[in-house]
Amino acid sequence: MANKDIHPKWYNNAKVYCDGKHIMTVGSTKPELYVDIWSGNHPFFTGSQRIIDTEGRVEKFMRKYNMQTNSNK
Repeated sequence: MANKDIHPKWYNNAKVYCDGKHIMTVGSTKPELYVDIWSGNHPFFTGSQRIIDTEGRVEKFMRKYNMQTNSNK
């Protein structure tokens, strides 16, 4: 038999806020959740993500281990 009164209170309609705006309702053990990032403002999900290799890390790795890329063969 399960023990009574050991589980936290469950809120079926917990509100999730991001930047002060209510963005969704979920089930949680807290009545309100505050997040910094969610799928509506994350660059990966909004399509604004850019990959920038400003330090040339790939080339630095290849030089360090004396490897050649396909374009150098």
